[in-house]
Amino acid sequence: MVRARRNKSYRLARLNDWPSHDLPFNAEVAEVAVDNPLALEPGEKIVAMRSIRSDPLGRLHSHRQIDEAQYRGGRAFQNDWERAERGPQAVDPTREYVDGTRTREAVTESQRQAVLRLNRVERELGADGAALVHDVLVLGLTMDQIGQRRAVRSQRWNDYFARRFRECLDRLALVYGFATEIGPQRTERRR
Repeated sequence: MVRARRNKSYRLARLNDWPSHDLPFNAEVAEVAVDNPLALEPGEKIVAMRSIRSDPLGRLHSHRQIDEAQYRGGRAFQNDWERAERGPQAVDPTREYVDGTRTREAVTESQRQAVLRLNRVERELGADGAALVHDVLVLGLTMDQIGQRRAVRSQRWNDYFARRFRECLDRLALVYGFATEIGPQRTERRR
């Protein structure tokens, strides 16, 4: 009896190495290195595609306009905002129906801590900086849209908002502990 020959080795470790080249027509993606979920050793990374279409912070980070500390500070702000937000909630069909009114759910400790951090951020950024950060990170507005909301429509104002937003991201990185504050560098003249 003749044995069938294998031409390829079928290793399970190589299954995740098949990149997808099929992207939608209007996709805006960037490559990002993430932890390999199928790795045999901890710390192995793979390259994945991240959508930056409706993510202004991801877009700025992928185009190298902000650094890692600013990016992580912005993500921490978004995480706190989502945790602290108590907006409209879906009806839970597993709960017993009584008369249509729902009892108010208690505030969890993580929500309380998130609100405290957001209050500190607002004090650090000021009213204008906090509004700018909210517009970009929560509402997803561009600098042009922010200028339109504030009735200033010139490139100079867009550049100002972008510069001010990067300053606010620096402050967020400091508040959340992703960066350390460097004091003013004083150079003294020697005579």
